[in-house]
Formats: sequence, C-alpha cells, structure tokens
Amino acid sequence: MARRGHRPSQAPASRPRFYGRHAVLAALANPERRVRKIWGTREALGALDLPPVIPITYADAADLGRLVPGDAPHQGLVAEVDPLEDIWLGDLLEQGARDRRPLVVLDQVTDPHNVGAVLRSAAAFDALGIVTQDRHAPPESGALARSASGALEIVPWVRVVNLSRALGEIAEAGFWRVGLTGHVEATLAEAIGREGRICLVLGAEGEGMRQNTEAHCDLLAKLPISPRVESLNVSNAAAIALYAVATRPTVPQ
Repeated sequence: MARRGHRPSQAPASRPRFYGRHAVLAALANPERRVRKIWGTREALGALDLPPVIPITYADAADLGRLVPGDAPHQGLVAEVDPLEDIWLGDLLEQGARDRRPLVVLDQVTDPHNVGAVLRSAAAFDALGIVTQDRHAPPESGALARSASGALEIVPWVRVVNLSRALGEIAEAGFWRVGLTGHVEATLAEAIGREGRICLVLGAEGEGMRQNTEAHCDLLAKLPISPRVESLNVSNAAAIALYAVATRPTVPQ
C-alpha cells in the first residue's frame, strides 16, 4: 500500500455521501476508508453484515432520496464517509517500478462522472493509478463513487499541485508519456510500441490538453476514429487507450 499523506478530519457538512450498492459496499470493504454512518431500507440493510461500530438509520426510499442529489439511484443505501487520505506520487511510482501497468493522467477533467468512469476503466485494465491536478479535478462525491462502481476504493488516485512537475517525475520513473489528441497523424498503436512503461495523458472533452501539458508529453497520438465523429468522451477515450496498452504485443524473449 502506498504511503498516504495526512488529511484533517472532515466536518460533517463536507463529508461525501455515497449511494448505491456498489459504491457503499466497496467503501465498507476498503480498510483505508472510514464510514461514519449508513442510512438504508430494512431490506437493503438486512442483507449486510455491518460492523457494530457504524451507526445505522433505517429509512424508507423517499427519505433516502432526500439525502442524495436529485433522482440519484440510491438502491436503498446511503453512507456518509471521510475522504481517503492523500497518496504521494513518488510512492505510487515506486510501487509500480517492476511492472508494465499503465498510468493515467487527467488534465483538468472536472466532471465527476467522467473521472469516476476513468477510475472504473483503470480498475478493469489494471492501471497503476490516475493522477489529476488538485485544483482542477472533482472531489470525492456520491456521483463520482457511483460512476466508478467501486473502483474509487481500489485504484490509487494521486492529486498533485503542479501537473507539469508531476509529468517530469513520471518521466524520471521511466514512463513514456503519450498525450491523446486529435490534431496529429500518429495513432496510439504506433506510439505505445511493444515495450516500456506507458503514461496516458488526456484532457477535458472539448478543450483537450493544455499547451503546457502537451509540451510535457514525449509523443502525441490519436485514436483512429471515423471522421463522422469529432471526438470521444474522455472516459471512452481512456477505456480504449487502456485496452490498447493492455493488449499490445510484447517483445519476444
């Protein structure tokens, strides 16, 4: 487990509320996560083996709906949690020093649904983790946790102050930094090759990567999509890129 930084205990008003079966069960299963309280229907809570130290409140579906945004599908479960403590980038890079797992860097992707979906893809393709800039990424939230479908609890998420500096540290760790953009000729398959550690860098949908972020990539590449589609959602692009890295051929021994 990577070393984590200290984060002060959150006030109740600032603690995220996770909802939905996958998000809540994954939070309960994560020893690094502190679950403060759970609300649920008798049917949903009856199916769980909860530690006696966690306060629970029985509620009907309508009452649970008032605890979450809009028409969020809570599936009978809502949990108030503390955010996970920070992970240091250097620790994460050291943790993956002996394998070829890819790393994902997101440049100012602020939509929690997109970040959650990227986390889910990162879990599916066994990525080392994701890296975002602290000030331009969403906080942990119920929407993000639900989109991640449990992956928020198992994929390391590093928040950094300076993304350019982080990309420099990633390069020093031996990663080939590949930025995804549509305005180049090289394809991702050409960029990732057959060996080496890959760091995939993606920008927000529409704006793409910032110029300074592109400048800190070793190579820019595109996904070979049809000209009938201008671009892909960043979470879809991340999933395709992670699949490409996971299935690339290896150099014969």
